[in-house]
Amino acid sequence: MISAGDFKKGITFEMDGEVYQIIDFQHVKPGKGAAFVRTKIKNIKTGTTRENTFNPNDKYPKAHIETKEMQYLYSDGELYYFMDNETYDQIPLDYSKVEEAIKYLKENDSAVIRFFKGDAFDVQPPNFVELEVVHTEPGVKGDTATGATKPAELETGAVVQVPLFINVGEIIKVDTRSNEYLSRA
Repeated sequence: MISAGDFKKGITFEMDGEVYQIIDFQHVKPGKGAAFVRTKIKNIKTGTTRENTFNPNDKYPKAHIETKEMQYLYSDGELYYFMDNETYDQIPLDYSKVEEAIKYLKENDSAVIRFFKGDAFDVQPPNFVELEVVHTEPGVKGDTATGATKPAELETGAVVQVPLFINVGEIIKVDTRSNEYLSRA
């Protein structure tokens, strides 16, 4: 059990039959009245966020989230298949669970999949990936002192802002957490 007074970012807990993760929290001690905890929580299954206020003495069961590194195999158009590297079991996931990660994953890439009571609910790509640029406008020589950027489409479909000197066919390193160009690979 975890009390609301011990809430911190990233903690997962069960409430009303659902599992929530704390995105943001603030302990409030007004001059008059009892203290309370103001939070922003995310339902890990549906992805919806909401703001909630808790009494610091409220207790909730802690949710145990399992993480497993798995290999992305392929997509059949509807489902995305991942394989456990230890047992070779394959699990199919629908688009809603891989939506954010799939734009950075190529076949045979590794990803971290989060489970709650055996059900996968989230796929996280590696923090840094190296992908090929498949489409971008040619860079214009001249005004490069301002650090100008242009959009570039990568082989997985992701669009990233890159410097003007990046051309089609180059492999670049991307930070998947912020969708930012880091360097040439």
